[in-house]
Amino acid sequence: MPAERPEPASPAPAGGAAPCRLTLAPGEQPETDLEVKRSHFLARAERADDEDAARSFIARIRSRYPDARHHCSAFIVPQPGAAPGSPAIERSSDDGEPSGTAGQPILEVLRGSGLTSAVIVVTRYFGGTLLGTGRLVRAYSEAASRALAAASRVSISERALWEVRVPVARAGRLEAELRAAGAADGALAVEGMSWGASDAVVLLSTPVGGPSPDELIASLTAGGARPAPVGTRLVESPLRSPA
Repeated sequence: MPAERPEPASPAPAGGAAPCRLTLAPGEQPETDLEVKRSHFLARAERADDEDAARSFIARIRSRYPDARHHCSAFIVPQPGAAPGSPAIERSSDDGEPSGTAGQPILEVLRGSGLTSAVIVVTRYFGGTLLGTGRLVRAYSEAASRALAAASRVSISERALWEVRVPVARAGRLEAELRAAGAADGALAVEGMSWGASDAVVLLSTPVGGPSPDELIASLTAGGARPAPVGTRLVESPLRSPA
């Protein structure tokens, strides 16, 4: 089995919860190929929301290239059931390369990227020339960096959900006013409407940790309605690749 060691988890950020976290978009990402002295370093990154997903991806890459000499890897994933901001699980594997020359450099690239819920595997086809520890570290670092540069990213933010119950006759106008208010400040969003015989419910969302919509709702309804908190949801937004 490949030598594997746990890495110390990064400390949680100080202060309040971050407004968003960065990770990779779901689905298959491009593979990159770095050639150094006829050795080929094939690198691919993938979204992994837990340790099982990360290990499954590593196993898939190993089975895809069964004749390769090394499949070195690293991943950073959240702990199961952990609160936001909790230390992550970090693992790396040199898979037969000299200790510290492969898994740790890949992990350092992941750490430096600011990504979470991500795994990178670098598969090496030996080219017949020994590279030495310094060149191996540079090669695995560069291969991991190229894989991340080629991958699509998303930001994940948590939004608070609110329900506002109003008479049906007032609901259409309130929805339009709330959409206009959200367009103006970019924070509040109308998520949907549900209709009953006499009342309608407007579902809103705001950034977690931001101000509640109490004051706005009171103003728009002359104090006739108040928003009720009904949980949170995660929102993924695509980001442009840094490449």
